[in-house]
Amino acid sequence: MRIDGRENNQLRTIKFTHNFTKHALGSVLVEFGDTKVIVTASVDLKKPKWMAEDDERGWVTAEYSLLPSSTNTRCRREREKVSGRTHEIQRLIGRSLRACVDLTKMPKMTITIDADVIQADGGTRTASICGGYLALKDAVDKLLASGDLTENPIIEPVGAVSIGIVDDEIKLDLNYEEDSHARVDSNVVLTKSGKIVDFQTTSEGAPYEYNTMLELFCIAKSGIDKIIEMY
Repeated sequence: MRIDGRENNQLRTIKFTHNFTKHALGSVLVEFGDTKVIVTASVDLKKPKWMAEDDERGWVTAEYSLLPSSTNTRCRREREKVSGRTHEIQRLIGRSLRACVDLTKMPKMTITIDADVIQADGGTRTASICGGYLALKDAVDKLLASGDLTENPIIEPVGAVSIGIVDDEIKLDLNYEEDSHARVDSNVVLTKSGKIVDFQTTSEGAPYEYNTMLELFCIAKSGIDKIIEMY
């Protein structure tokens, strides 16, 4: 039994609140236990400036931030330059969401996903991906209704969860206390059909066995399947 009373293969209580803000085309408050993230989708009806003129695709990108009071000690706002950690998470969210869309079906359009963590207790990047997908879907539904999109670019849902080895036991959906003591730490991103977008598994101590990697993946997949059923 874990410190919050869960079984090792049990997700935290998860909640998605849609239309959490009124100005963004898509907005979702994501709650994974005590981790809370506001995720919004904003739309610009033009493609990124870096994209070649003859490239007719659209684009999905992401920005991520920890708000100052989201952690137990105040974290500074990244006003001028983002940290390496933030840059890594933004890239992970962006490529995870691009993996579930056909960019050719949203021509010359940029959708920006903003994930702002208002309370952090582990798994902020995986929660941001789940909320990011839902905010993206809500925005796409409105663009289809308005006629700004003529085809649905979403191929299939995507979900994410953290998993690790803590006290020599595999535990799903780690909170901060567990994550900070994990011997093996993993973030898994999968599509609904089970295709792998990201499977980043790192040993923080002794190396782990191949069979352990497979067990981590299978338990994470069962958790992601349950998350996607909540969408």
